[in-house]
Amino acid sequence: MRGTPGNQMEQIKLFQWINMVSFAVNDIILYLDTHPTDQDAIAYFNHFREARTRALAEYEQLYGPLTIDTAMPDQKWLWSTQPMPWEGGYC
Repeated sequence: MRGTPGNQMEQIKLFQWINMVSFAVNDIILYLDTHPTDQDAIAYFNHFREARTRALAEYEQLYGPLTIDTAMPDQKWLWSTQPMPWEGGYC
């Protein structure tokens, strides 16, 4: 249920997790640009890419999509109807 204090805390925690795993994915991509055969780095990338994908899917299911590329095909424009960050949203 949107809007309840406990729910808002869970939404914030999930959003923070998405930010952390997204940073890890972006950071390891930069490393892999110069070390494309590093198997440990590839495993690290795959782990955090999958974690990010799961987190984005969970966020979308509970609160709506964060970006248009993660929205379900029939809900592509719902992200634009969510509250903006200054309105209490976290997109």
